[in-house]
This record gives sequence, C-alpha cells and structure tokens, in this order.
Amino acid sequence: MEEHRLNHFDEKGNAVMVDVSGKQETQRIAIAKGKIKVNREVMQAIVTGASKKGDVLGVARVAGIMATKQTAQLIPMCHTLLLQKCSVDFEVREQDLEVIATCLVKTTGQTGVEMEALTGVSVTLLTIYDMCKALDKAMEITDIHLVEKQGGKSGHFRNTKEQV
Repeated sequence: MEEHRLNHFDEKGNAVMVDVSGKQETQRIAIAKGKIKVNREVMQAIVTGASKKGDVLGVARVAGIMATKQTAQLIPMCHTLLLQKCSVDFEVREQDLEVIATCLVKTTGQTGVEMEALTGVSVTLLTIYDMCKALDKAMEITDIHLVEKQGGKSGHFRNTKEQV
C-alpha cells in the first residue's frame, strides 16, 4: 500500500508551498457543488427576482467567479493560477426549498484547480445568504464537495459519494 504524506509540510514539519516547477503542464478541470436550504419567502424572492438587493443568482454567480480568481489570496499554500474558464450554474429546487450551485474551473498548468472550484462554490452560496439574510437568517449551506477533477499526475477523479 502506498504511503500518503501531506505535501504542504517539509521534513521538519514546517508549512510550505509545494514546488510544482518540475511538473508537466496539463489541462486541469475541477467541478465543485454545494447547496443552500432556504425558507419559502427566500425561494419566492429568488424565483421572481423580488429581492431588495437585486438579482440574487446573477450577483452570486459573479461573486463565485471572482472568488475563484482570489483563491491564492485566501488559502495560504495555493498557487496563483491563470484561469482560462470559470462558470457557476444553478439548479433551483423550489419544492425542496434549496438552490444547488455548481462551479467549474479550467486552466492549463502545473497544479490543479480543485481549491478554486471549492472556493467559487462556497462564495456563491455565501453571497446568496448575504443577499437574503433579511428574509431568513436560518438558511443552511451544506454539502460543499468536489464532484470531479481532471489532469495532472493523479489523473481523473469522480466523487462516487456525491450528495447533491
């Protein structure tokens, strides 16, 4: 069995940024998902566009995309990446009173974009919360997870435990 070592620490236990300079550039893709559970009033505001703060999903989409580009500023050991594509999409489940957000990130580089996708979906959901908190402070953000990643030495990963 192969031993797995956390690679953000050196042999002395100090936190380090991983050296990716020797890695080959490949296309990197990551998809992350999460959901926010809301009350009926919030769902109605989202669906009808009646939020006092404006287009909830439109603003949340822009916030999520912007967040992917700031990941290295937020997560200390992340590399600054030149992202080539980012999208945020929504599935509104009115009956279940929840919104599912999906963030897809692509680049060609020496390190993956999983953290960017996870950051993007997290900020997307936080923005929905922020824009609707006057209507429901009990909204619940749940099930943030990596759905899929492609590229790099570890190859293709598909989350078989996807909850959303």
